[in-house]
Amino acid sequence: MTEPEINIGILTAKEIRFDLYGEFKSNFGTDKCSGNYKAVLEEEKIAVYKDDKKAGKSEEIIFTPNDIDIESFVLYDVVIGKNFHWQKKERQRFRGTLRLFIEEGDITAVNVINLEEYLSSVIASEMNANSSPELLKAHAVISRSWILAQLEKKNETAKHVNELITDDEIIRWYDSTNHKNYDFCSDDHCQRYQGITRIINENVYNAVESTRGIVLTYEDKVCDTRYSKCCGGITESYENVWEPIRVRYLVSITDYKFEIDGIEYDLTKEQNARKWIDISPHAFCNTADPRILQQVLNDYDRQTEFFRWKVEYSQDELSSIIKEKSGIDFGHIIDLEPVKRGYSGRIIKLKIRGTKKSLTVGKELEIRRWLSPTHLYSSAFTVLKEEIKDNIPAKFVLKGAGWGHGVGLCQIGAASMSNIGYLFDEILLHYFKGAKIKKIY
Repeated sequence: MTEPEINIGILTAKEIRFDLYGEFKSNFGTDKCSGNYKAVLEEEKIAVYKDDKKAGKSEEIIFTPNDIDIESFVLYDVVIGKNFHWQKKERQRFRGTLRLFIEEGDITAVNVINLEEYLSSVIASEMNANSSPELLKAHAVISRSWILAQLEKKNETAKHVNELITDDEIIRWYDSTNHKNYDFCSDDHCQRYQGITRIINENVYNAVESTRGIVLTYEDKVCDTRYSKCCGGITESYENVWEPIRVRYLVSITDYKFEIDGIEYDLTKEQNARKWIDISPHAFCNTADPRILQQVLNDYDRQTEFFRWKVEYSQDELSSIIKEKSGIDFGHIIDLEPVKRGYSGRIIKLKIRGTKKSLTVGKELEIRRWLSPTHLYSSAFTVLKEEIKDNIPAKFVLKGAGWGHGVGLCQIGAASMSNIGYLFDEILLHYFKGAKIKKIY
């Protein structure tokens, strides 16, 4: 197998401002493009202006660097953390080719780049560039594996949104195969890819180069290596989050070396799940050590309580959020009842009981979407109702565990493991049971 080239969607807007550093070739006849540009729509084509003078016009604009190691380009107003509480805009620098094309009435900017170069940015975006070498190497392997597995999936007929809808239930699960005009996006929906700005030293390049072509495999097939910020102490199984098939290397595990006596680990049972979420058990990801957290969490991420958290809503707030996010008027919310929990205590099916309507929703991401203006940290939570009058609570308190879907590698847990001396292969085989480490190019 040879190293693939991939297309990453960075930004979609009515107008895109960008700078070219070095010399780029264009597809409109100019071989030495450099400086400040903007792209706008004119007569169903993209017009590119340099210093307010039109430089070219076409249905698609392509800028190709003469030397990828020297040339780079900057995009302005790139949105990161879309629909999450930390959403903001950034100025980001990239290597490789810049493509601009029209997509549903807007201009989309895509970065075309080789996989290993792409990975250097992903690792620095998902991790701190000063993280331990073993953590960076572990993440390089899972990011590479995930990309290759998703590229293979694109040749299949998988849908991004899958749903099962009846009169009593709405069950949806989401995957990353919905990008028609490029391979992956640059945000949390796929993998964070924020250019080369955060690559501040050689650690990231060394981690990618030392694991070049190395992936996780299971039965000679590249593993679909999922990961999330914090599992909350126990990881979740693939089938409880996405399509209902058993993936042998994405099964639930306890996030520490030994299980602790006196704890009931069957969190599919409501009583056990409630006890688990109420305590703060030993786990690799149960840490407040800033030296560990800064390896995984950016400044805006570190403002988040993640291992155990609490969210409070008034009746008006909760009913309004659910109505807005679901498109359904439940009336006043009477109760949020867990119907089915996964192995990590994450709710897979939740019944929302209201004065106008009752309905069961799933899977975990849809639950998180319906119960927050952005996304709830995870679906592993319990519900406390307060100030109940005429069977209607005036207040709801959600106490939860973990951050994200919880399947596969737990990033904070992996950071803790590297901090106490685990090597990258030991970290990988802890989270992906039965997988093998293999170099494929």
